[in-house]
Parts: sequence; structure tokens; C-alpha cells
Amino acid sequence: MFARVSAWRVQTFRALRHPAYRRYWFSQLLSLVGSWMQATAQQYLVLELSGGSSAALGYVTVAQFLPSLLLSLFAGAVIDRVPRRRVLLTTQLVLLSTATALAVTTHLGVVTLGLVMALAFVSGTANAFDMPARQSMVVDFVPRPDVPNAVALNSLSFNVSRTIGQALFGVVAALGVTLLAGGDPDQLSRLALPFYLNVGSFFAVLFVLATLPFPPREIGQHGSVAEDVREGLHYVRGTPAVRNVMLLVGLLSLTVINFNVIIPYYARVVFGAREAAFGTLSAAFGVGAMAGALWQASKPNPARNLRIGAVILLAATAALAFTPGPVPATPVLAVCGFGMLSLLVSANSTVQLTIPDHLRGRVMSLYSFVLVGMGPPGALLASTLIGKEGPLGPRWGLVTLAALGLGALLILWGRLPRQVTPPAPSADPPGVPAD
Repeated sequence: MFARVSAWRVQTFRALRHPAYRRYWFSQLLSLVGSWMQATAQQYLVLELSGGSSAALGYVTVAQFLPSLLLSLFAGAVIDRVPRRRVLLTTQLVLLSTATALAVTTHLGVVTLGLVMALAFVSGTANAFDMPARQSMVVDFVPRPDVPNAVALNSLSFNVSRTIGQALFGVVAALGVTLLAGGDPDQLSRLALPFYLNVGSFFAVLFVLATLPFPPREIGQHGSVAEDVREGLHYVRGTPAVRNVMLLVGLLSLTVINFNVIIPYYARVVFGAREAAFGTLSAAFGVGAMAGALWQASKPNPARNLRIGAVILLAATAALAFTPGPVPATPVLAVCGFGMLSLLVSANSTVQLTIPDHLRGRVMSLYSFVLVGMGPPGALLASTLIGKEGPLGPRWGLVTLAALGLGALLILWGRLPRQVTPPAPSADPPGVPAD
């Protein structure tokens, strides 16, 4: 028994045996805990500034994710031209600046809804470059056989940090009442403490990025930025394995991968529950997502679970539509999280192992576009279909979203890869820019 557990642990966390990746992974875990604390504090801040307006919360969300929709392809061309260390240090400094601005203005009580939206847009612009740069740098620190495991562990850190960060927010906000608000629980300044703690977490990340041994990377010959973008699009269009995986991720992101809308709406409106039930449902989804990432981390062939993860996600989403209350919905949402992460880790690993290094930034930017960029239209579609004022109502609206996702999966089923095909050696003379 102990031997089997030990073998599973070694297999599941094998990418962490590489020192550079291990340093990067733990620094990101710390940073993401701070980021999730800030994101939760920002949601509360917006609701307080707007008098509880869900529309204001939606506008801030759109401001944060719109840059990914607009800039992803351009960001990919930049990432393939510029050393990744320089890109990541720049984006982290921008994100540090926005966190500092939120912390200080909230502490002083001069923050406004317009300022929060502007800072959200600036942060979103930095993230449009930061996210694909991070995804493309996994191959810098682990050998190719360990890339799927490293991708899965990245997803695990994201979901572990979400669970920890959201849980810590309640404790930190309570401390903020004492430390920053003079004991007044109605003062906005209490919400500055999560922002300050997030500011502190950036220094660890900046130190690690500045000292990591980034290896030289192969690049092809570059034309103009527009030509580079066209080259990336041409590669994706002409590579069925990558194209069809991205189509699946994009179509499911447009339909069922909208749990930031589905979970709070079902908790508050459909189930009539309060904040505690919403926290429980969100935690269950996060635990399922962590389990999905761990399960995928132990699998050697990432492409095999593309279909399995999608089927689990769609079936659990349809089941959620018929749950009568928050208690039976809790395990169903855990299964939703498991299926979603199984699918997304499998998709990310399959793409990472298929693309050549000199196109990595552009292709992963396009991946970010179909995953994150579909967030605003997907949230609009989901909120329209599951709304009580909509044509179908919450339950049949959610079934419709699952049915649309199922249609996309069935169309692409026979075209999705079953094995990863490594990229052919580049014919272009490589360049080795200093990183």
C-alpha cells in the first residue's frame, strides 16, 4: 500500500524534481494566493462602491478580460521576439503597480469605481502578455517527457491558490478592520490589507524570475509583427491536432465553462442560498478541479483524456440543472471541476507538446485567446440563457448550454488527436537570444 502511494507521489509530482521548475512553481503558488485574495477583495470593493450592483461587477470583469480578447495575437508575436524573462519582469512590475495603486487609494478612502475599472483594464493588458509567456516557458525548465506533468502542476497551483486565497480573504479582511480601519467594519480601508499582502508577494516572484536560469531558445526568422501573427495563424490552421483542440476549448469556453456566472447565480437565485452556501459550492468546485489536475498529472499521454474530461464536464453540468438545492449540488460541482481541469490540462499539454519552439508564444497566445478571450461573450450567453427572465429559465437554460457544448464535442470527436505528435525539426537557422 505504502509503496503504491509512494510511486503515485513520485509520478504525479515528478516535474518538481527539476530545481529551476521547483523554484518557479513555489513562487507562483505564493503569488497566486495573493492574486486570489486581491481578486476577491476587488469584487467586494466594487459591490460596496456601487451599492451592490451586479452590473458594475460585470463591467469590471469585462474591463479585466477584454485585453486578452483584443491583444492575444499581438502578444504572441512579441513573446516570440523578446526574451521571456524580460516580458515576465515587465508584466509583473505592471501588476505590482496596479496592486499598489489599489492598496493605497483604498487605504486612503479615495478609490472610485472608475479607478478600479481603469486599473482592471491595465492589469488585463499585462495579463494578456503574462499568461501566454508563462504557458510557453514550461518547456524551459523541464524535459519534454515531463511537460504534461508540469502543465498539470501549474493548473494544480492555480486551483490550490484559489481555494487558499479566497479562504484567507475573510481572515485578512477581518484583520484589516483592526489594523487599517480603526475597528470600524464599514470603512473601505479594511479591504486594503489583501491588496498590500498581494504587493508583498510580487517581490518573491520578481526575485525568482530575475535569478532563474532561462536557457537559450530556438527562434525562426522574423518578419513584421503582422507577418509573425499570420505565420502563427497559418500554423494552427494547417495543424489539425492543434486546431481541433483549440476549437474544442473555445467552444466549451463559450458555453459550459462559465462557472463564475453559473455558481453564484444558482447559489443565490435558483437555490435561494446565502454567502455560506456560495462559499461551499465554490470550494467544492475548486476541490474537484484540484483532483482533476492531480489525476491528469499522473497520466503519460495527455491527448487520451481530451474526450473523457469533456464528457465528464458536460454530463455533470447537465446534472447540475436538476439538483434541487445546494447540498446535492455540492458533489455535482466537484465533478464539474474535475471534468473541466481534466479537459483543460489535457488540451494545454497536447498543444504544448505539438508546437515548435519558435512558434510557441504565438500559438499559446491563441490558446489564451480561445480560453480567456471567450470569457466575456460566454458570460453574456450563459447569463442570458440561465436567467429567470430568459426564454428558458435557469434549469433548461443550463441544459441548453450543456447541449451546445455536446454538439461541439460530437462534431470534433473524430478529429481530436489520440496521441501527441512531436513537432518536426525546424528548417530555419536558430537564433539564441540572451534570456
